[in-house]
Amino acid sequence: MATRQTAAAARALVAPSVILLFLWMIVPLAMTIYFSLLNYNLLEPDAVRFIGIQNYLDFLSDPDFIGALVNTLILVAAVLAITVIGGIFVALLMDQQIYGRNIVRVLVIAPFFVMPTVSALIWKNMLMNPVQGLFAWIARLLGLPAIDWFTNYPMLAVIIIVAWQWLPFASLILLTALQSLDEEQKEAATLDGAKAVSYFFYIVVPHIARAITVVVLIETIFLLNVFAEIRVTTNGGPSTTNIPFRIFELAVNANDVGASAAGGIVAVVLANIVAVFLVRMIGKNLEG
Repeated sequence: MATRQTAAAARALVAPSVILLFLWMIVPLAMTIYFSLLNYNLLEPDAVRFIGIQNYLDFLSDPDFIGALVNTLILVAAVLAITVIGGIFVALLMDQQIYGRNIVRVLVIAPFFVMPTVSALIWKNMLMNPVQGLFAWIARLLGLPAIDWFTNYPMLAVIIIVAWQWLPFASLILLTALQSLDEEQKEAATLDGAKAVSYFFYIVVPHIARAITVVVLIETIFLLNVFAEIRVTTNGGPSTTNIPFRIFELAVNANDVGASAAGGIVAVVLANIVAVFLVRMIGKNLEG
């Protein structure tokens, strides 16, 4: 009896926070779904009417949506490839016994704590600027023409900026996995005369496989929502507009609340589909 009363008291204490969290998630989602079913343009507030799923059909059939979806997938895939591959090698370097290793680790991790807007401004104005940027100065020093990154290679520029931000995260997770590698296994590989390449592919990679899947899952969820870097550097365009930026265009430039709300729901559904797929992939990896 006392146990039941204790459990009931514990649930009563937790209930307010659970209810608040539930409302905090459900109310915005419910309002977004509600607005997505309306013909609601801020320039015509008196013309609001219910149109059902028409906003969803218009958003999905819009040629700009296909381009935004392709750009989103390219951005996510490219950044994942750079951060996972680069993160493995950075983690291997940070795992070595070198002088000032702790300072090096702090410096490597530091970019992850820079705000995306600040990071994009630094890359745009101080590094990739074709006149005053560091890369342009190095190119002129070598007798090469400066590259106007955001005009000639806008998507590549955005990929580099986002990858720079997420590389420290991948490196930290993979470094943690590397440090859990059994020392006896390392010594056995050394005594058996294992080459560096064989040691990497047959011991290191299988050991950090689970950490790699975690990095892929977490990064994918966040990379699907990249917006600030595009807004600050290229302000969209056919080469860099992804789904979040397309929703922004509908909401701010077109003042179309209904269409942007429908786009937001579509983005949430796509993100959940990707998340479920990756969670199942991780589950199979963990079982293996």
